[in-house]
Amino acid sequence: MKTNSINSISPLDGRYFSQTAFLAEFFSEKALIQYRLKMTKSNSKIWGGRFSSATNQLMEEFNSSIQFDKNLYIEDIEGSIAHSEMLSKQKIISKNELELIVSGLKQIELEISNSEFNFSLELEDIHMNIENRLIEIIGEAGKKLHTARSRNDQVATDIKLWLRKRIDQIEVSLKSLQETLIEKSELYYDLLMPGYTHLQVGQPVTFGHHLLAYVEMLGRDRGRLSDCRKRLNELPLGSAALAGTSYPIDRHFVAQKLNFSKPTENSMDAVSDRDFAIEFMSVSSLIAIHLSRLAEELVIWSSDSFNFIKLPESYTTGSSIMPQKRNPDAAELIRAKPGRIFGNLLSLMTVLKGLPMTYGKDMQEDKEPVFDTAKTIESCIINMEGMIKNLEPIPYKMMEALQKGFPTATDLADYLVTELKIPFRDAHHLTGQIVMLAEKKESTLENLTIEEIKTIIPNAETTILDILKIESSVSKRTSYGGTAPDNVLQAIKKAKERFLKD
Repeated sequence: MKTNSINSISPLDGRYFSQTAFLAEFFSEKALIQYRLKMTKSNSKIWGGRFSSATNQLMEEFNSSIQFDKNLYIEDIEGSIAHSEMLSKQKIISKNELELIVSGLKQIELEISNSEFNFSLELEDIHMNIENRLIEIIGEAGKKLHTARSRNDQVATDIKLWLRKRIDQIEVSLKSLQETLIEKSELYYDLLMPGYTHLQVGQPVTFGHHLLAYVEMLGRDRGRLSDCRKRLNELPLGSAALAGTSYPIDRHFVAQKLNFSKPTENSMDAVSDRDFAIEFMSVSSLIAIHLSRLAEELVIWSSDSFNFIKLPESYTTGSSIMPQKRNPDAAELIRAKPGRIFGNLLSLMTVLKGLPMTYGKDMQEDKEPVFDTAKTIESCIINMEGMIKNLEPIPYKMMEALQKGFPTATDLADYLVTELKIPFRDAHHLTGQIVMLAEKKESTLENLTIEEIKTIIPNAETTILDILKIESSVSKRTSYGGTAPDNVLQAIKKAKERFLKD
């Protein structure tokens, strides 16, 4: 039951959870606002020496990032251990202090991984939560860990370490999806289906050739991910707040410890740079576009109007009212997710677009969109692979659609040019008349007789009938990158070499 006063309630502490949600469950909104505005705390922050009064409670909640940057705890501890090892190597701290710091940090990692760590909202972020706990465990030596660094270079290092791991995971997932597409292409390298332009039947292709198109797209995506990873793989740690440090540190040592290619060249750029985050989300946006295009085709192909494929039941759902329905929900969700990823990209670009050098609190807004993008894109890739691996084509439905669309009309026009020496524009016009004839007779092109064709092309020979056959059309597409089944087999072999070898 809600009351009108909560003045007797003490501040919440211990494990982090939503204070607002907890208090609002018991007290009126007006009382809650009054309480939070009046609330003061002792000035115990790590950076509190400069301040004579406590942080406003509303500001404290607004300022805190521990709700989401606690995801960086492994990377924060990795970076802190490497940093402390460097401090010891440079004789800035003693070996005994190093041992205490490393031992304490490993204990903290275990506590967090076992959900035994008390995250504090008052301590703002993952860096200060870990440092505060380290001091509790090992005492004065813990206060020396932050020597020669700032949270500015620390957070840039943490997010690079985190993102580097996620890029590697996503790259593995993309490769696995490529492998599944290649396997399915090999199984159906000669299965005929319509190739579309404007979603109208254009020319016959093979199902294998069609799937290999997405293998190429994902190959470019992997290349972009690799480029992104190379550019982000420079160590910011040691840049300190913005100007470097007067301590005799060894940044190359830390870079080597953390598997960075080198330290960043400019300390101001190092703490203000989030290009790598924007680049990652840009690459993820392109991946999402490619997955969405494939998802749209799966939705179309599995619809009753097309019925080209049967999607696995494990990636479809039913209707709450229509018992006959089997909806392609996984594909539809993948088709929708780009909006979320584009939004994350635009969000961070908007944050960064007008920032002066170097670090601003605005940059705290970098983590949530990056975290969400990485999680979303990997989920899309994994679900797409599941659908592709288990879908079943329905060949006769693909052929039925081919027969309706006059897909060999282009072959006829080409034949008139090469064999009867008719200029292409005239050949194009004559072929259009042949198509109209077939439409009037409600016939396919290959079911027309030579006599019917001669009413439009008097000098046509019986060899023209072979040109109108769908199988003949596909087998003749032997140009490099074409859809002829022999070409597809060669393309599959090359794709395995290009994309699947370690």
